[in-house]
Amino acid sequence: MSDATLVTERVEGGAGTAPPGLRSVVSASWIALGGLLLRDLVVLYKHIWEFVLRTLIQPFLLCFVFLYVFPKIGQGIGGHGSAQQSDFATVLVPGVVGISVMFQGVQSIALAMSQEFGFTREIEDRVQAPCPIWLVAMAKVLSGTAQSIISAAIVLPIASVVHAAGVEAHLQLHWALIVTLVPLASVAMAGLGLLLGTSFEPRNIGLMFGFIILPITFLGGTYYGWTTLSPVRVGGWHWLQTLVLINPLIYVNEGMRAVFTAAPHMHLYVIYPVVAAFGALFLAIGLRNFRRRVLS
Repeated sequence: MSDATLVTERVEGGAGTAPPGLRSVVSASWIALGGLLLRDLVVLYKHIWEFVLRTLIQPFLLCFVFLYVFPKIGQGIGGHGSAQQSDFATVLVPGVVGISVMFQGVQSIALAMSQEFGFTREIEDRVQAPCPIWLVAMAKVLSGTAQSIISAAIVLPIASVVHAAGVEAHLQLHWALIVTLVPLASVAMAGLGLLLGTSFEPRNIGLMFGFIILPITFLGGTYYGWTTLSPVRVGGWHWLQTLVLINPLIYVNEGMRAVFTAAPHMHLYVIYPVVAAFGALFLAIGLRNFRRRVLS
């Protein structure tokens, strides 16, 4: 049978009609993806209080110490007087939400993968699902994204009410940014979790927190805005303000300030594409590493 005859038969069979075999593979992949996500959601539901405590403990302590204890003992952060301390609270609360999104994205994926790629090789159970290997990794990313979004929803109201008398974060919710930037940041941080989880051996997972997570946290604009770093310079070079631009968390935290406050922040036309670019980069490298680790 000639190629022309094959083409004619396909056209006569109906334009845009997928072959039955292809349709079954695609359907099986989506069903498997849904099953993997459902499994993660069931596990999360069974350990919901564990998840809530893990999500709240660090943000609560940060806000409790900086916004409640320090003003009470006269050791205010951000300046003297309730106005300056309220300005610091306005900067800190979105930063706390940002690091919560990051930690959930990293913990829910990287730490889980350190177990699944460990001696027991639990990851082999997941990759037996009737779907491509990369889709198994994407299921982890989507699960981590959902947990990051939930953590943001939990942390913001808690962090915004933990403060001393006279110290209050001035919040303004911008819903158009909430429904776009928060999910985008969550995907990017889940991608970071996939990248770290597939780059570090299980026995070296502690090094990940010491050499990667800790510097990202302290140089990620959690306690200060990027725009306030300009006085830190050598000669005429704003070296720290330039150096932190390689940190994905700085864009997430600046985005959270744009989302939840009217405080000064980076331009949104910088934040959106850079966060999306970091997310695409993390996912590309993480998916490649995941496939290599599974097939090794």
